Amino acid sequence: EVQLVESGGGLVQAGGSLRLSCAASQFTFDDIGLGWFRQAPGKEREGVSCISSSDGTTYYANSVKGRFTISRDNAKNTVYLQMNSLKFEDTAVYYCAAAPVLGTCTPHEYANWGQGTQVTVSS
Repeated sequence: EVQLVESGGGLVQAGGSLRLSCAASQFTFDDIGLGWFRQAPGKEREGVSCISSSDGTTYYANSVKGRFTISRDNAKNTVYLQMNSLKFEDTAVYYCAAAPVLGTCTPHEYANWGQGTQVTVSS
């Protein structure tokens, strides 16, 4: 069974940084889409950033461009999300997910999900 386990969430002040990690098991990273999504209370889940495991093509939501960076380490089967200049509106549960292809970084394209990690940004 495919497993994705996120870590690195927490409480941070506005302007601060966090790095999320997602470790994957039971499948190879050779050619899949990997993504970070988030869901704030009362809002729909949205794509934050996605990356192709094969050629490194990336996607970023407009709201995080220039502040967040996605990366992957295929040898470690791990994908990261470096979040800088965090804002109060970044507060959400962040999920890691995997899909057969990169796609357009929308939740319905991704079938395998982690359990989520809470990110809280205090203003």
